[in-house]
Amino acid sequence: MNQILKLVLGVVLGTSIGLILPEFYVKTLVTIHEIIGQLISFTIPLLILFFVGEGIAALPNNSGKLLSQTVLYAYISTILAGTMAYFAVQTVLPSFMTSDSSFIPDEIDKVTSFFTFSVTPIFDVMTALVLAFIFGIGVSSLKQQTLKKVFVEGREIIDLILAKVIIPLLPVYIAGVFAAVAYEGTVMVLFKTFSFVFLLILSLHWLYLIGAYMFVGSVIKKSPFKLLSEMLPAYFTALGTMSSAATIPITLEKTKRIQVRPEVAHFTIPLCASIHLSGSVITLVTCSIAVIAIFPDLHMVSPMHMFGFIMMLGIAMIAAPGAPGGGVMSAIGLLSSILGFNEEAIALMIALYLAQDSFGTACNVLGDGALSLLVNKFAKQTKEQDDLVSEPEEATK
Repeated sequence: MNQILKLVLGVVLGTSIGLILPEFYVKTLVTIHEIIGQLISFTIPLLILFFVGEGIAALPNNSGKLLSQTVLYAYISTILAGTMAYFAVQTVLPSFMTSDSSFIPDEIDKVTSFFTFSVTPIFDVMTALVLAFIFGIGVSSLKQQTLKKVFVEGREIIDLILAKVIIPLLPVYIAGVFAAVAYEGTVMVLFKTFSFVFLLILSLHWLYLIGAYMFVGSVIKKSPFKLLSEMLPAYFTALGTMSSAATIPITLEKTKRIQVRPEVAHFTIPLCASIHLSGSVITLVTCSIAVIAIFPDLHMVSPMHMFGFIMMLGIAMIAAPGAPGGGVMSAIGLLSSILGFNEEAIALMIALYLAQDSFGTACNVLGDGALSLLVNKFAKQTKEQDDLVSEPEEATK
């Protein structure tokens, strides 16, 4: 919650500086924004390499069907959530963006920094993803403890940079954007978009959750709304913690209350806290389309192009660190490489994401309960089938 308050303060201060103070102060803030942006761009490929690689390397390779089922269901859920968000926003957004006041005109004079420079990343995002998968799978299969330690320690270093440097500087980073747009006279477009997108995201979160629990309820023959009511304490806990990992104890307790077997819950809930981020993907897809719509130099992509972005997002979310805003930090590379986002658009994405990060996390947590029910159902069926096969074998022996 402190991070949200700092974000709001950054928006207010940036807007005030842009509206009241001379151009010199605005350019100073924009220059600081440029420096922080270069640091973020350099760090993101390293984040994806170490976080995704360590996450894959840490997956147990002796869990068989339970592991494959959980990972498959989590990925399908994430893709469906992102696809639902895309079509919903494409349906609703045109009616909202009807007047010229809903767009940022392309003829305005942009405020620029005092100087520009470029810190080239060691490798791009796609190279980082491929390296993470190759070495992550190799470490998991061959049990290479030395290389696994490199991934773990690399993740700890990047996590430290995020926690101590980048995330504390995000309010200043965002303040630079709002100072510029306030000075240019387009800040009201952003505030109008913020309020609309925030309400739309919350609606899509609950549409997804109700649909997920209705599907699971029909499979296991239980009331979806009773299941949802049992899991609500985990939802509200996640609103406060803003972390799926920190909410694991409550999520575990409530998942067992809806009759998921303990051995299944103990496996699926911690794993889904890292790999199942459907609420975060809904937020990222919704915000990205809204940002594209208000910037004339960004172009709306085709449905197939966006579907490819969503599929890659489902993989990149494995790299999401546990800190608030971790999801959007993991997605920055894809936003720039696939959707063509510039520094200004990325800063707005971060602001929009952080403003509702707690609600996205709560949606992730509640979705983990639905996935655990599904895994529990089919894992139980598999176990019963295995028992039936093994009984004749034991009798023969």
